Amino acid sequence: MTTLDVKVAMADEKAAVFAILTLAFSTDPATRWTWPDPKAYLEAFPHFASAFGGAAFEKGSALRVGSAGAALWLPPGTGPDETALNDLMMRTADAATAIDGPQLMQQMAGHHPKEPHWYLPLLGVDPAHQNSGVGSALLRYVTDRCDREGVLAYLESSNPRNIPLYERHGFEIVGRAQSGSSPVITPMLRRPQRRR
Repeated sequence: MTTLDVKVAMADEKAAVFAILTLAFSTDPATRWTWPDPKAYLEAFPHFASAFGGAAFEKGSALRVGSAGAALWLPPGTGPDETALNDLMMRTADAATAIDGPQLMQQMAGHHPKEPHWYLPLLGVDPAHQNSGVGSALLRYVTDRCDREGVLAYLESSNPRNIPLYERHGFEIVGRAQSGSSPVITPMLRRPQRRR
């Protein structure tokens, strides 16, 4: 791959974007806690991505860097499809997740900012392209806009390995969500930054 050009992904690119994200999240602690069985994971994750961040396609904020990485950003006033998410979890999540999952989701909701903000449900890079700047490019595409417009950005890191990347881009840890057997989820908020 020779370029890190971020492009807006169109609706007819959903399958390609979901494939990138499915590869990227295949070793994610929270995702694999939810679907530890590989077959169940591969079947459920594209539907999860659609319910969690699919509104980005309608809003023009689904992004991709070729076939290497993708991000689903939700602009202020836009959220996940909670009904579809809950239905999917009830039907497909591992039985152990059903015990601690609702409490974890409630904790996560408690950290979500009330002010207008850009929300990043999912950002992933194909493992074959990780550590090559793709994630940073997908972050900057929206955080630069947040800086220009004076708007907050928010995410929940489901993998502790990604926290330093988010911190380099101005996100700060604002809490911790964890219930029973669940992995730790780290809510992170980014305030608009002045250009130097």
